[in-house]
Amino acid sequence: MIETEDFTKKQEEILQKYVSNTSSNIFVLKNLPEVIKGALFSRYSRSSLSLKTLLLKDFILNDEVNFEEIDQNINGENDQYIAIQKAQTFYDRILDGYGDDSIGELGGAHLAIENVSIIAAKVIEDSRIGGSPLEKSTRYICFDKKVNGEYLFYKEPILMTSAYKKLYLETCNLLFDTYANLIPPMTKLMKETFPKEENISDVAYRAALRAKVLDCLRGLLPASTLTNLGVFGNGRFYESLIRKMSTHNLTEMQDIAKDAYTELYKVIPSFIRRTNQSSKNQISYNNFIDQTRKNLKILSDEHSKFLDEQTSAGIHLINSDPDAVYKVVAALLFEHNQKDLHSFQKYAKNLSNEEILRIFEATAAARENRRHKSPRALENAVFTFEMVADFGIYRDLQRHRMLTQERQLLTSDYGYYTPKEIIGTEMEKDYENAIKAAKKAYDQISTELKEEAQYVVPMAYNLHWYFTINLRSLQWLSEIRSAPAGHPNYRFVAQEMAKQVFSKFPQFECFFKFVDFEGYDLGRMGQEIKRVEKTKIKL
Repeated sequence: MIETEDFTKKQEEILQKYVSNTSSNIFVLKNLPEVIKGALFSRYSRSSLSLKTLLLKDFILNDEVNFEEIDQNINGENDQYIAIQKAQTFYDRILDGYGDDSIGELGGAHLAIENVSIIAAKVIEDSRIGGSPLEKSTRYICFDKKVNGEYLFYKEPILMTSAYKKLYLETCNLLFDTYANLIPPMTKLMKETFPKEENISDVAYRAALRAKVLDCLRGLLPASTLTNLGVFGNGRFYESLIRKMSTHNLTEMQDIAKDAYTELYKVIPSFIRRTNQSSKNQISYNNFIDQTRKNLKILSDEHSKFLDEQTSAGIHLINSDPDAVYKVVAALLFEHNQKDLHSFQKYAKNLSNEEILRIFEATAAARENRRHKSPRALENAVFTFEMVADFGIYRDLQRHRMLTQERQLLTSDYGYYTPKEIIGTEMEKDYENAIKAAKKAYDQISTELKEEAQYVVPMAYNLHWYFTINLRSLQWLSEIRSAPAGHPNYRFVAQEMAKQVFSKFPQFECFFKFVDFEGYDLGRMGQEIKRVEKTKIKL
C-alpha cells in the first residue's frame, strides 16, 4: 500500500472514531450521519485529497459545519459495535434459515478504496446493482503529483518481478513526464485560443480552461494511474463485488477483495461472511468461475479461427428488433387499459405511421427536461452497439449500469486518439512519442503477460466493447452525456448512438429531444458560470 499522508497523533485519535482503519488505503466510514457521508463522498470525487484528510479539513475541523454539535447526536462506537453484534445473530438466522438474499440489501456501508489503478476502478464500477461509486476525476484533478519522488501509478507485482520491470517503469514515467510537461504549453495555447470575455468571472474561466487542458491530455495517463473511489453499497452488492474481485486473474483485484472483506466485516459482517475464502460458498463459486472461464476461452479460440472481419473504429448499431416500434406502442397503450399486451402488439402493426407518431408525441410532449423520465414502455426496444473507441470514452460511459456491457482486454492494437488541439503544434511530437513508446512496451510485455500488460496502455488507445441497451436507458445516456459540459469524445458517442437509432427508427426521434447535437469549444464554461453564481447567492 502507498502511504501519501501523515497525521498527527491528535488527528489519528480523532479519525479513529470515524474510519475503520487510519493507516490503510481501504477503510469504512463509521459513526457519521448519512448526510455527512453523502456530502463527503460528493466532495471526494473532485478533490486530490484523501477521504480522511477531507473529513478532517472540510468537516470535523471546519467551523462552518458545526461538527461537534452533530457529533453529540451520534451513538458512541461501543453502542454501534454492540448493535452490530446483536443484529448479526438475527441476520445470520435469516440468511441461513430462509436463504433470503434480499436481506443483504437492508444494510449498507460507505467504502473508500484509495490508490488503486484505473483498471481496478473499472472492474469495481462494473458491478451494477446495489452500489453507487464516485471516482476521482481526470478533468478536475491534475495527475502530475509525485510522492517520495515517484509518480502515482500501480506497481503490478508480477511485472515488478519480471524481466519487464525496467521497461514498465520507464514507460509509465515517460507517459507521466509528458503529461506533466505538456500542461504549461497546453494552458498557454488554450488561453490564446479562448481569451477570457469581459462578462466571464476569473474563477469560472480558470476552471473551464483547466478542464479543457486536462481533457486534452488525459489520453497520456496509463491504465496503471492510481485513483480513488468512494462507494456506497448494500450488503448484497458488496458480497457480489468481493466474489468478483477475488476470482479476477489480476493480483490487484484479489488484494482489493481481501482488504475490502477485512474492513466491511467490521461493520456489516453478516452480509459478506459468505465471501470468506475458506467458506464452502466461496470455494464453490471460485470453482464455477474458474471452470467456466477455461471452457469458454478454449471454445472462443477454436471458433474465432473462422472469423476474418475486424470491427473498424467507431460506433456501430449491430442489433435491433424490427418490431421495436410496435412493441413500444403496445406497451404504452397497455398500461392505461385492460386489454392484453399481445393483442395491442398485433394491433400496432396495422397502425399508420401518422397514428404511431401521434402516440409517441403524446408520450414525449410534456417532457420539459432530461430528468423527466419516459415510461418504462420504452424498455421494450433494445439495441446492441459495438464500439471501438478510446479507453477514456469507455471510462466515462461505462458508469451507466442499467445496460449490458462487456469489454475485451485493453490493448494497443486498435489505434489511438490524438486531440485536435495538439495536432500541428510543437506538442504533437512529444505526445506521439510517448503514445508510441507505450505501444512498443505493450507489444513486448503482452507476449508473455497479456493481462498484466494492460497497465502500461494509455487511455488514448482504443478499446473494443459493446453495449446492449434499451430505448429508455439510451435516452438517458444520450441526453446526459451530450450535455455541453461533457468531454467532447464521449459527447460524440452519445450523439452518434442517438442518431443511429432514429436513423433506423425515425419514429423514435421525438424521444431524444434533449440530446445536444452542437459542438462546444469551451464546453465547461456554462457549468462553471452557474457554479460561481450559486456560490455568490449562498454568500
